[in-house]
Amino acid sequence: MKMKTLAGIAMVVALPLASSYVQAQETIRIGVIAALTGPFANTGKPFEDGIKTYLQQYGDRVAGKKIEVIYRDDGGTNADMSKRAAQELIGRDKVSFLIGFSLTPSALAVAPIATQAKIPMIVMNAVTTGITAKSPYMLRTGMTMQQMTEPFGTWTAKNKVGKVYTLVSDYSTGIDAEARFIKGFTAGGGKIVGSSRVPLANPDYSPFVQRVKDEKPDALFFFAPGAEDGTGLLKAFSDKGLDKAGIKFLGVGDMTSDSPTLDSLGDRALGAITVLNYSTALDNDANKTFLKAYAAANPNRPPATFVAVAAYDTMGMIAETIRKLNGNVSGDAAMQVLSNMKWVSPRGPISIDPASRDIVQNMYIREVKRVNGKLVNQPVGILKDVMPN
Repeated sequence: MKMKTLAGIAMVVALPLASSYVQAQETIRIGVIAALTGPFANTGKPFEDGIKTYLQQYGDRVAGKKIEVIYRDDGGTNADMSKRAAQELIGRDKVSFLIGFSLTPSALAVAPIATQAKIPMIVMNAVTTGITAKSPYMLRTGMTMQQMTEPFGTWTAKNKVGKVYTLVSDYSTGIDAEARFIKGFTAGGGKIVGSSRVPLANPDYSPFVQRVKDEKPDALFFFAPGAEDGTGLLKAFSDKGLDKAGIKFLGVGDMTSDSPTLDSLGDRALGAITVLNYSTALDNDANKTFLKAYAAANPNRPPATFVAVAAYDTMGMIAETIRKLNGNVSGDAAMQVLSNMKWVSPRGPISIDPASRDIVQNMYIREVKRVNGKLVNQPVGILKDVMPN
């Protein structure tokens, strides 16, 4: 059943191990503001998947307190709805943490509210560089655009790609992606032969892809907010024959998300090179444990994404914060713990930079390959401990 896109409607998760009645002072509430319906639900629904995975794996009690999660749907781009959701979660539901934030407008809208209320807000997806500066109570467990695209640009220049055409969605994060990639690429000796920006909603990529083909670059760098755009672009990329012309596809990782995106693209995705902080193909113990727990908790959902991992890590870091504070959570005390957090994630070791309250983590260069008959984002390079700024 679809949830109505109204900030005034909340969904409270029924968690395991809950007692029949828990007094308010014995409960620590976490408010999730996310795009749970609409065109950006693929950036919000994975929050639920990651949170559910953590709670099913570890339970809902920490330091003698019950954890209660309340979801609010803001559709992703409705800043007024995000603000209203934050105000109600703080004023009426008495949450101790605000988490989620599918897109940057949502995070920016809530920043002053979190500051006034002294409530920690944890950004799990919005990637625009520098937004944590908007509130001393904001930190990020997802990633920044700079972490992905600037070092990716440098890596691209070092790997015999001399000329690139950039194509990005025409909004703040797309423009940030373009600028950061260009900075890294040109600093490494590369040349930008053209740039285009496409409308954020329902773009037709065919004329843009034809323009790219006419310029004959070595590669196309692409960014848009979601796997559907990646699918549309890669189909146009293949249909227009850019791959056959020897033009490489470069992008951020959600352009080639695991099934159903790769399945829908088939062999058209082969050879696509992306950068991201996660791949299900990562070979480490934490990832193996996470993937097993994820499959058990979400049997009817798509494979785990970097967004689900960010939500899973966020819940773990909140639980650790509650534990360190012995259940006595205040905004300032929680921020002190969170701002110095180090964590072993399915994506590798992560930490929060105390100065920016942004995340330090590995970035992986992934190439779509067919492994044992299945299309996967196979890591082919690693950029270690990338700082957020």
